[in-house]
This record gives sequence, structure tokens and C-alpha cells, in this order.
Amino acid sequence: MTTTPATRQPCPPGTCDCDRDTLAGQANADPRILRLTLHEEKRLVARLEAISTLEELEHLQMRMYEQLGMRLAIDTGFGEVRSVRGIDIKLLPQPGLCRKTRKSIPAAIRRSLKAHPEITFALLNSQDLLRDA
Repeated sequence: MTTTPATRQPCPPGTCDCDRDTLAGQANADPRILRLTLHEEKRLVARLEAISTLEELEHLQMRMYEQLGMRLAIDTGFGEVRSVRGIDIKLLPQPGLCRKTRKSIPAAIRRSLKAHPEITFALLNSQDLLRDA
């Protein structure tokens, strides 16, 4: 007896722009994102809030792509970075990715960066913004 993995419940009509219906209709679409149930999303958000190093963040970025096909882009914003808000964190668009998820994951990462400023400094240093003069 085989069981199918749990999939995320569809959003109510008109409340989300996740394009879940087009995901099912495309032959080359990646259905991995549908494995992110609400329970799993809460676990992921909690895990992202608990990171304490840049290596953990990069590892989670890689795992999110491998398991769910989600691409997370973290870059410095336009102009100078004076706080965590100056860092641009976003999930790249993909069919099936819920609007709420696109907001909750970057918010969890921001909370972690705010709690652990050393991650922010390591991120900026990795992009050569804090190089030694």
C-alpha cells in the first residue's frame, strides 16, 4: 500500500495569486511546491527564525530549492544598507507558491537577521561590501 504525500489545500478563490490551477495543467511544471502544507510551512518558518549563522541560511536556501523548488534571493537593496531592511529578501515567482508564503518566509529571515546581526555582517562581507580598505 502506497500513500501519496500530503499537498497544500487550495486557497479560496479570489484571495491568492498562486496559479495553482495552471500548475496542474502544465506538463513541465514542478509540483514539489504543493508539498508545502500549512503545517510544514510553520515548521519551515520556525526553522528560518532559529538560524544563527550564514552557513545555516545558505544550507536552508539549498534545501528549500532541492525539496520544494523554491528559489530564495537575498541581496543588498538599492543604495546603502543601514539596517536589515536594506537587504532585499524575496522568493522568486513560481506557480503554486502562495501569496502568504511569499511574505512569511522573508519576514522570518528578517527576524533572524535582526536577532543575529553577525549573519547580516557575514552576508554583506560575502558580497564584498565590508572589505578591508
